[in-house]
Amino acid sequence: MHRLLPLVLLCGLVAPLIAADPKPAKADRATLEKEFAEKLSGATLVGTFTTDGKEGSKPDRYKIVSAEKVSDNGWVITATMKAGGNEVDIPISIPVYWADDTPILSLTDLTIPGVGTFTSRVMFYGNRYAGTWQHGDHGGTFAGVIEKAKPKEKK
Repeated sequence: MHRLLPLVLLCGLVAPLIAADPKPAKADRATLEKEFAEKLSGATLVGTFTTDGKEGSKPDRYKIVSAEKVSDNGWVITATMKAGGNEVDIPISIPVYWADDTPILSLTDLTIPGVGTFTSRVMFYGNRYAGTWQHGDHGGTFAGVIEKAKPKEKK
């Protein structure tokens, strides 16, 4: 028996490590949705976009006023956009789907009055976003970071 003692002790030490799940517990959907709304509300998406068939990329910015879940997959994202030469806050109803812990905005032929008709898919992960866009007969890709305004210091 004393020859088996080291093996028994080793099994006693290793078994709990094998049984332990090394992955952190995943947040539930409600928590993920709350975090997503907080991440986008008051944020600016800062990055670049490309246009198919053209060389290089151009700077891109989207100011998000708020993000609010309104139904199962339905969200209202209010963004500041140029429409008719003015900047206005436009609420846009957008389905958001989840791939595990990753939200994906899905627009298909969505017409925004004064702006145009768009198809787009946008994935958000951490402080980054990336996606594709289509507007009429031209489209491309875009990507960047999510920037939150720093709170103003009190004097």
